[in-house]
Amino acid sequence: MPRFRSLRARITFFFVILLITLQGVLMVLVTASGERIAKNRVADELLVGERIFHRLLDQGTRQLSDAARLLASDFGFRTAIATRDFDTIVSVLGNHGARIDASVVMLSDLDGKLLADTLHAKRHNTPFPFPALVDAARRDGKAAAIVLIDGMPYQIVVVPVLAPVPIAWVAMGFVMDDRVALDLQAVGKLHVSFMSIGADGKWAMHASTLPPASRASMIAHPPAGLANDRLFAVDLGGDSLQTLAPVIGASAEGKVVAVLQRSLREGMEPFDRLRTILLALALASVVLSVVGSVLVARQVTRPVKRLADVASRIRDGNYGSRAEVGQQDEIGELAASFNHMLDAISERESQILRLAYEDTLTGLPNRAMFQDRVRQALLTARRAAGPATVMLLDVDRFKLINEGLGHAAGDLVLREIGARLRGLLRESDTVARLGNDEFAILLPTGSTERADRVARRVLTVLEAPVMVDGQPVDVSVGIGIACYTAHDDDGDALLRHADVALYAAKRHNAGYVVYNPAYEQGRQTHLSLLGELRRAVEGNELSIHYQPKVDLQTGECAKAEALVRWIHPERGFIPPIDFIPFAEQTGYIKQVTRWVIEHTFHQVGQWHRDGLDVMVSVNISTRDLVGADLPELVAKQLAVNDLPPALICLEITESGVMDDPARALETLERLHALGLQLSVDDFGTGYSSLAYLKKLPVQEIKIDRSFVKDMVTNADDAVIVRSTIELGHNMGLKVVAEGVEDAAGLTLLRELGCDMVQGYVFSKPLPLPQFVKWLDDHNRRLVLRPDEAAVPA
Repeated sequence: MPRFRSLRARITFFFVILLITLQGVLMVLVTASGERIAKNRVADELLVGERIFHRLLDQGTRQLSDAARLLASDFGFRTAIATRDFDTIVSVLGNHGARIDASVVMLSDLDGKLLADTLHAKRHNTPFPFPALVDAARRDGKAAAIVLIDGMPYQIVVVPVLAPVPIAWVAMGFVMDDRVALDLQAVGKLHVSFMSIGADGKWAMHASTLPPASRASMIAHPPAGLANDRLFAVDLGGDSLQTLAPVIGASAEGKVVAVLQRSLREGMEPFDRLRTILLALALASVVLSVVGSVLVARQVTRPVKRLADVASRIRDGNYGSRAEVGQQDEIGELAASFNHMLDAISERESQILRLAYEDTLTGLPNRAMFQDRVRQALLTARRAAGPATVMLLDVDRFKLINEGLGHAAGDLVLREIGARLRGLLRESDTVARLGNDEFAILLPTGSTERADRVARRVLTVLEAPVMVDGQPVDVSVGIGIACYTAHDDDGDALLRHADVALYAAKRHNAGYVVYNPAYEQGRQTHLSLLGELRRAVEGNELSIHYQPKVDLQTGECAKAEALVRWIHPERGFIPPIDFIPFAEQTGYIKQVTRWVIEHTFHQVGQWHRDGLDVMVSVNISTRDLVGADLPELVAKQLAVNDLPPALICLEITESGVMDDPARALETLERLHALGLQLSVDDFGTGYSSLAYLKKLPVQEIKIDRSFVKDMVTNADDAVIVRSTIELGHNMGLKVVAEGVEDAAGLTLLRELGCDMVQGYVFSKPLPLPQFVKWLDDHNRRLVLRPDEAAVPA
């Protein structure tokens, strides 16, 4: 018994001393780590606060821009400017400024003279104080900046007043005073100050959330890190404030700096509480360890402790440890079972990690792993102020490979592309398959020039065809590139920018495109235009113009093409090229096509009932062609308007057929069965024209204007036109040349045997009344002077 008690005492003493030592070390480590973590957290809060601050500035800029544009679009305001009605101008400026609580609203004429200023009522016919903003707005459509007015910083936006050309410039702004600083503090939980440094090198404090004493100290002893855009510490009132002071505005009067500060003492408060809790827990654990050590300090202690150590390592992710099976009792059986469980857990975790972060088809990282590596690369790039680049790749016409050769062939192509991409990159680079036919490349190091070289190497390495069952398959990709140093340090934003650049590369048929913010501005314009297009369709703002198609042999005009036109109530005439392609990309083209079909069929039916039979062609988009509801829509409109099908011709493009040949051919067969005429538009600009033309139930082909316009002076174009006419006639098809603009081209087309022409040589697209008059005049002239058939008036 004495030996038993002595052993228990020694074990108890050992564990108590060990526990006290560990707790002491833990307290020291927690204190040191707490200070370090607090500083890092405060630094992160400052960086987040800076981003929030800039987003709030951007929000203010958008609010000012929207308000200024609303003011500039006011008809009465533009009238007052044109008539120099200064009382009305001042009243309108004040009213519009009050609606958004603007601090200042100014109006400048085109000569840079200040016409009105709500902040200085007597300032009139003086030079506009910010000519650089006017120059920027003249160039970019709007301009924004932080400037000093009367010694106070203002957030200013300048936009033009259009009628429809610029007639004046409107400036609108918010003062950045204590109220703004307090609002920013409420959002970001940071102290916010607005300071400026003049040309004489003296600092001034304009607004702040700091106490008066701290403000005075900041002015009396300006910190050396101001306006350097780096983190630094400032001691104020016995507290260390971590500070970030980015420049938010610069002009001839000086620089405006936003000073963002966070107290380190406040950041340490959670760790102080944690330290108190840990101290209490340490004392309690010492007491419990004494009791527990007495109870378990027997032979079972050591094997159980070994098992606990193994479990602790497993908790930390180390699956290489094994429990020792040295005893043939229950503890030994427990250790053996523990090892079997560990093997199963390790195997399952490996499988889970592989499924979670690896693409099963190509063996490349998947989207989740790629996004994680992008985040890690951006953290490294941010610390080292280095570059990082993301490239998105999309395989061209991959759907045709899947449908034509089968999904097994498509999988083989994807695996081969993945292998080629992996082979041309460094070990530090990442290539991933994001899904379907989309790949991504991360270049964590290297400049923009390297990204350019890699993109060109990717295009080169994919030039070699992929062999599928002994048959070569050509593959090509579009590449979108976004760089961290040039754009955004947020991973999701970087991927979105690369996707925007990829879309631009696809749209322009370019091999690769580097992201440009202008691409997204264009997207916003298109989105706005799409909303207005919906209103235009629903409100019948669109109209149909008709362009004659003249028979070259007889001079008769019994055909025309229906072309949609949009006269916007504010923007004026919007060319189809500005809204038709975007409507096709977003799918809204189906509503536009439905509107055109309903109105065109109604008009042709009316002509037929009035005794005038004119075959009218209607353009059908790719989305309409592969949709299942087009034949039903056409059949319904033919019935509703009591319209003979022979008076309608539907024009399709080669590229529309090639997007989904099987479905397109099925739709065309159904349309042909209704008795309609079918025509291939823009012939010669699509893919595999001859291979698919013979399968299509068409009666006409139209030579694209790109070949017709220069055929008189360009021998190559003339050969293409001649060959196309002969091909069409050999296949029993009528041939129409569009875009004919002069008599020389008309003469050459007649000599080549072209059937019909369409273009400005006869008439541009005309509104309904003018087209009817032109048709009547043309047919009358044809009857009176048949010897001048097919000669434009």
